[in-house]
Amino acid sequence: MKIAVQKETDPAEPRVAATPETVKKFIALGATVAVEPGAGVKSGVPDGEFEAAGASLSADAAGDADIVLRVKRPDAGDLGKYKPGALVIAIMDPYGNDAALKAMAGANVASFAMELMPRITRAQSMDVLSSQANLAGYRAVIDGSSEYCRALPMMMTAAGTVPAAKIFVMGVGVAGLQAIATARRMGGIVTATDVRPAVKEQVQSLGAKFIAVEDEEFKQAETAGGYAKEMSKEYQAKQAALVADHIKKQDIVITTALIPGRPAPRLVSREMVASMRPGSVLVDLAVERGGNVEGAEPNKVVEIGGVKIVGLANGAGRLAASASSLYAKNLLTFIETMIDKKEKKLAVNWDDELVKATLLTRDGAIVHPGFQPKSA
Repeated sequence: MKIAVQKETDPAEPRVAATPETVKKFIALGATVAVEPGAGVKSGVPDGEFEAAGASLSADAAGDADIVLRVKRPDAGDLGKYKPGALVIAIMDPYGNDAALKAMAGANVASFAMELMPRITRAQSMDVLSSQANLAGYRAVIDGSSEYCRALPMMMTAAGTVPAAKIFVMGVGVAGLQAIATARRMGGIVTATDVRPAVKEQVQSLGAKFIAVEDEEFKQAETAGGYAKEMSKEYQAKQAALVADHIKKQDIVITTALIPGRPAPRLVSREMVASMRPGSVLVDLAVERGGNVEGAEPNKVVEIGGVKIVGLANGAGRLAASASSLYAKNLLTFIETMIDKKEKKLAVNWDDELVKATLLTRDGAIVHPGFQPKSA
């Protein structure tokens, strides 16, 4: 049983899919581990640390591997390196990427999308979306404070008082909750909004104030999986009016709203941006999916009328060492379910609910029911 850790082909992706700690644990499970040279450098893990943990270094690490670990989906060049039947595990971004799914099926690999991991108790330690979003939420507050031209906490000095910054978090998932907690620790006056009623208590427990139109539709606004539902046009209009009045009084706004498989919902209009005081900052964590803020641009800080819109992509990746450590552990705990610990060999249970939920392609076909090719 050979596990390969590939170097990411995207130069903008600094994370790595394993750490020396997880390498040691894979070896203890009976695997041999090969790492492509330089795979961990951007995450602060030099090749020597992988070697010290027991891994070998090989430019062709994935060539004969039974399991290939990556951060992002492999491109065509990578797919040509894998042996038929290899398990390829990564953040696959399958929505709207039909050609990529067909290519993986054509390469005859068993591809797994870690972001499709079900949110059940058994899989909590494998939840990539949560581990990475947690760091992205923290990073959003750091990015916002670095662009804001004032201090965040209230400071009483002999020369006068500096008021605390008002910080508004839109979307209270994992990223939003961490943004609230971080902003509170840094001394901000924090408010937050979300269409899911269940998060109100979580927001208040962190010392923030909850802002929302709490009507009957709001009470039914959460899916069984814990995600936000897309709201009606009428509700969106009422919520937008409330938010518009609130936003003009804020110093920093952080938006985190994403709906799986859909473009990011537009939460902040250009008119709302224009209503904010010069020097205010918006941080858009959904910029890679079209953005929650009108005017946000990927990997740019845009200034409109003295208001800055921060659209830096891959928030978790800009904390590469921490993000890689958590992601590598997510992968380890998932792969442990596929290994026969007595025989120390690969033994995938294709009927396991975790496997069925994350498996995209196998035996030359797209097998996930949510991504079947549409008939002509």
